[in-house]
Amino acid sequence: MFDTKIAVVLRNNLAGWQKLNVTAFLMTGIAGRHPEIIGEAYRDRAGNLYNPLSIQPIIVLSADEATISAVHRRALERDITSSLFIEEMFATGHDAANRAVFAEFAPEDAKVVGIALRAEKKIVDKITKGATMQH
Repeated sequence: MFDTKIAVVLRNNLAGWQKLNVTAFLMTGIAGRHPEIIGEAYRDRAGNLYNPLSIQPIIVLSADEATISAVHRRALERDITSSLFIEEMFATGHDAANRAVFAEFAPEDAKVVGIALRAEKKIVDKITKGATMQH
């Protein structure tokens, strides 16, 4: 049905609240970069209006530190723009602080806790190789 795939990969040792928080942040990056994935607003039978949602499914995967680092590296090697969340961002409280701490790290020393990407299905499958379904 879709030529593309959206995948979120989370480091497997995160607390429940961290998994949810990181997923939410990463998906805002995907939606911001690919606004065409956002459908029409929802309306219930009573006429109440709700926000539009993604028109395509989103797969959420889990990976250990080595695998998520490999996912990050493979995304960069394939020139796929991704959403990335690093461990140090948990200690910040707003966007400017997030960007400041993010800028202190390079791919080889970033402690990646989550990455999200949208690309052609086969490419996403190759990039996320080794990650498993999130439980």
